Amino acid sequence: MTSKKKPTSATSANAAHQFDLIVIGSGPAGQRAAMQGAKAGKRVAVIERYEKVGGACVHWGTIPSKSFRESVYRFSLGSRGVLGQDSEGRASKDQRKLPDLKRLLRRRDRVIRDEANVIQHQLGRNGISVYTGEATLVGKAPGRATVQVTQGKKTHRLEADYVILAVGSSPVSPPHIPIDGKLVHDSDTILEMKQLPRSLCVLGAGIIGCEYASMFSIAGTRVTLVDRRDTILASVDREIVSHLVERFEHDRAEVLLKEEATSVEIIQKRGRKMARVRLSSGKKLDVDAVLVSLGRGGNTAGLGLEGLGIEVDSRGQVKVDPQFRTNVPNIYAVGDVVGAPALAATSYEQGRIACAHAFQLQKQGVAVETQMPELFPYGIYTIPEISMIGKTEEELKTAGIAYVVGRSRYRELARGQIVGDRWGLLKLLVDAKTLKLHGVHIIGDNAADLIHIGQAVMAFDGDVNYFIRSVFNYPTLAEAYKTAAFHAFNTLRGLTRS
Repeated sequence: MTSKKKPTSATSANAAHQFDLIVIGSGPAGQRAAMQGAKAGKRVAVIERYEKVGGACVHWGTIPSKSFRESVYRFSLGSRGVLGQDSEGRASKDQRKLPDLKRLLRRRDRVIRDEANVIQHQLGRNGISVYTGEATLVGKAPGRATVQVTQGKKTHRLEADYVILAVGSSPVSPPHIPIDGKLVHDSDTILEMKQLPRSLCVLGAGIIGCEYASMFSIAGTRVTLVDRRDTILASVDREIVSHLVERFEHDRAEVLLKEEATSVEIIQKRGRKMARVRLSSGKKLDVDAVLVSLGRGGNTAGLGLEGLGIEVDSRGQVKVDPQFRTNVPNIYAVGDVVGAPALAATSYEQGRIACAHAFQLQKQGVAVETQMPELFPYGIYTIPEISMIGKTEEELKTAGIAYVVGRSRYRELARGQIVGDRWGLLKLLVDAKTLKLHGVHIIGDNAADLIHIGQAVMAFDGDVNYFIRSVFNYPTLAEAYKTAAFHAFNTLRGLTRS
């Protein structure tokens, strides 16, 4: 990585170190907080511990994993999917040759570089000063905060009216499962492997675990997904999860529930090093690699928060109010470091909201919300992709709300046939009385894009009649909304007659 050229506003000794806003971290939350401040005419500094901006999202998390997913998915379409299925829709033995990992990751490296450069240029164009180094909050004068930036032997002291902590999170691992970055990985190191493993054990069936399990499985790795709970993706609609599990089984991935790893040791087997995973049931798994995906903790160590009395929980997550203000009034925290939902999309909004609240931008006529909207979508980049917004069937049943379900299956759409997606499903949860949408749940190609149609209708308090009256391009996957709406409407009419 090349070193960054500091903006000229950060070179002089005294005045250059005085700011209206200091943002610690340049991931999604930090970027948007800084940009919002700069657009409002504030003097803004961003502190990033690494030489390239973008945070974990760009360099280890979202961008690398989704780029890898795209490469794996394209590979699967050519060798195992649309062009390579046998009569059962499975890949034949000769088609299960593992692809070259370096080739799959080549695109990832280019995307990371280009995205980091885009962010760097955006910050520079908006006059935002960027400092590289470790940040520590060292003092708080009345109405001001002081941050020390250390890079090697160089030290800078910055002062500002407000500080926004956007330091993100890192993978956590239990003490009995040490990460070595060779055979035992976390989500930061898993894509640093030299070649695709023939077998992989994924510990933890949350979003990250399921995403990587599906990616490696479809690439030809024999995957075993292990979780101590009795289900995977507990917050996702159960019907959608059942479709994902069906796909796992199709790709010969094994899901072991109510199990957890009691130890992981390195052994010699068949002339090579392997990892032996011992499970709580007594079962042993000998695999080429292990991915530990058991949660993340906030990157608050070393920030000096305890010295200011800023409240942090046992997972290193900062406690904040609905406007993302900590218990110290001029210090805010946003993004993964405040915990759920810990999405890049919500982190963007949190950064803007914190900045807007700090400077009271809404009173100045700036179009920005001052707290997070209740309605926002989730995207889970498994293969097939999952996206959802609103309530699940399980939540509606618990609440005693009368509803009907409208379904549309990709295999019954012309576009679904064209792209070869026979797994896809779009599901509408419709109020039985008002026809309003309680939720939209999608599994299949472009789910994370398609969800925004349902989001818009829900945001404007629309109902399924919108889809029935609308004309959708043909052939598209968006037609699924119309099909599902008719299904819900016809189901409701049948219930009324009965």
